[in-house]
Amino acid sequence: MVNLLAKRIIPCLDVTGGRVVKGTKFVNLKDAGDPVGLAKYYDEQGADELSFLDITASYENRKIIMDIIKKVAKQVFIPLSVGGGINSIETIRELLNAGAEKVSIGTAAVKNPNLIREASQKFGSQAIVVSIDAKRKNNAWTVYIKGGREDANIDALGFGKKMEKLGAGEILLNSIDMDGTKQGYDLKLNKKFSEELNIPIIASGGAGTLEHIKEVLTEGKADAALAASIFHYKKYTIIDVKKYLKKNKIEVRI
Repeated sequence: MVNLLAKRIIPCLDVTGGRVVKGTKFVNLKDAGDPVGLAKYYDEQGADELSFLDITASYENRKIIMDIIKKVAKQVFIPLSVGGGINSIETIRELLNAGAEKVSIGTAAVKNPNLIREASQKFGSQAIVVSIDAKRKNNAWTVYIKGGREDANIDALGFGKKMEKLGAGEILLNSIDMDGTKQGYDLKLNKKFSEELNIPIIASGGAGTLEHIKEVLTEGKADAALAASIFHYKKYTIIDVKKYLKKNKIEVRI
């Protein structure tokens, strides 16, 4: 799909126990700060969107941390996308009412694909993001659920196409192999999805340098790049990324 729109830069807050954390390949989590303070900082920095993921909600089989989301939503004027343990129309409605603009659904999309159809019909495709945690398996990728803990034995690309048919507005594509490695995004994975689906692909997992972000938006053909540690630990600011992309003739909003 040819996308003439500006590419988006999305910082991601992975939250557990009320704190932002960052790990490698979904394990070895380290504290990275307060979600409300970081949200405010990224909003002021000119992020295009903010992704908030309650990363242990599905695994712990509990509802998302609504009080923190309300506090974050009050601090930001950019679109807020929220995910983690979302498995019902009621929870989606609650989150959208709490100030989220989009919800990101992962485990529940695998267990109950019909939720995606129902949610997109009720709230509009633009509010429904399907989050796919993908890991290489032979010459393809398989879907993992419960925060990357369990192999669902489903082909990731086929699943992405099915979600698009059911009404998902975007795919948040997380590479478990590259997550937290700072070695660059999985370019093949993002390119495959971007070429075979007609909805935007948000690349996630592996950002370590400005070059990595440029590569996934050009070679990887992603519509947006999501990153965490390079921003949380102040290696780069959102402004640094956008100026670099602009210099490399990639359309971004500054």
